[in-house]
Amino acid sequence: MRYIPPVSEIMTKNIIALNRDDDLETAEILFKRHKIRHIPVVNGEVIIGMLSYSDLLRISFADAVYDTEEEVDTVVYNMFTIEQVMVKNVRTVPSKATIKEVANILAKEEFHALPVVDNGNLVGIVTTTDLINYLLKQL
Repeated sequence: MRYIPPVSEIMTKNIIALNRDDDLETAEILFKRHKIRHIPVVNGEVIIGMLSYSDLLRISFADAVYDTEEEVDTVVYNMFTIEQVMVKNVRTVPSKATIKEVANILAKEEFHALPVVDNGNLVGIVTTTDLINYLLKQL
């Protein structure tokens, strides 16, 4: 039988997360500083939502700011909270889920990142980029 590794082998464990009380300006800065496209929103260690960079683009002119700039025009951001913009019913996977299971979910759904949750706590995040990098290593 062929070994299919668990998602814990490719997921990002050093999670950049937001709290529900953070503002969208903070989110924008984190997206740009860390060159990421998805940020889990947590209450302690429990995930309560997911914010993507495209969520911000929908409500702002964030794409008009250069990726290297960290200053953001906060006028639009002050009109919304993270809870208003984030996706609330987040699909999650356990760290023991196989990479194949995660790939199937991401291939069929309309999102590009899955929080990895064990015993109710956020332990990682896996993205389509993680999957592509894994596949490239296999070739």
